[in-house]
Amino acid sequence: MSDDLDDLIRRVDPDRWLSSRFVAAAPLRADVLAIYAYDHELARAPRVASNPILGEIRLTWWREMLDEVYEGRPVRHHPTAQALAAAIARRHLPREPLEAMIDARYRELDATPMEPKEALAWARDTGGRAAELAAMILAPGEDSGPARAGGAAWALARRAAEAPALAAISRKTMEGARKAVRALAAPAFPAVAHAALAGRRRAPLSDRLRVVFAVARGRI
Repeated sequence: MSDDLDDLIRRVDPDRWLSSRFVAAAPLRADVLAIYAYDHELARAPRVASNPILGEIRLTWWREMLDEVYEGRPVRHHPTAQALAAAIARRHLPREPLEAMIDARYRELDATPMEPKEALAWARDTGGRAAELAAMILAPGEDSGPARAGGAAWALARRAAEAPALAAISRKTMEGARKAVRALAAPAFPAVAHAALAGRRRAPLSDRLRVVFAVARGRI
């Protein structure tokens, strides 16, 4: 199952897949990938639904999955659901950030363009929360808060690439994230290393080098 998720993230989320290569321990890497797969499934809900009601149904499906996990009931047979449930159990992950990731996706069911403040809140609760959870997994007991800034900056930069009105707040958010992530414990840094790719010209070799340098220096 972990190999299937690895292949999925490599295809649909190459930035975070690349940063996950710098997690040396396979069990930790598998649990981080479960978070990214969960984020991917939530992101798909607004995109693949033909109308907002169907999108809400898809998001409710994941909220019910969290109910199963945190109430100790059998978890539905879905590769990402099963992997996420295992990661939650192994790493004692809190529900609140996982729930916030669902709540943030409801905004995408509205086709109205996001205002800058809305987009920032959305980024903090999507890419930001995913990075925060990844940092919890990689460096338990350390402060995972700075990772949220890095993940948010990455998510917002990706949205700004398609929405020029968000360019200014994206740049400002990235500036703040560069300062914030320096406080992360070294083992947690792969949780945000992909932010080093935001807003850059892309090529496989240069992407890998940027992430290598980010991890080595603890900076994005």
